[in-house]
Amino acid sequence: MSPPIVKCPTCRREIDWADSPFRPFCSERCRLIDLGGWLSEKRAIPGETAPLDADAENGESAEK
Repeated sequence: MSPPIVKCPTCRREIDWADSPFRPFCSERCRLIDLGGWLSEKRAIPGETAPLDADAENGESAEK
């Protein structure tokens, strides 16, 4: 059975899943492009926004 061939989520290049050290990406570049999308909030997991904790807004720790 041959290893699965998948497409890089960033550039859509086909890669061998078993041999890719950056999986699911084809390269470090594609991995960093994806990370940048998350950090700039262009990507997000859908759902309701979590309520803000009043102590967290003031910079205080919840554990005392």
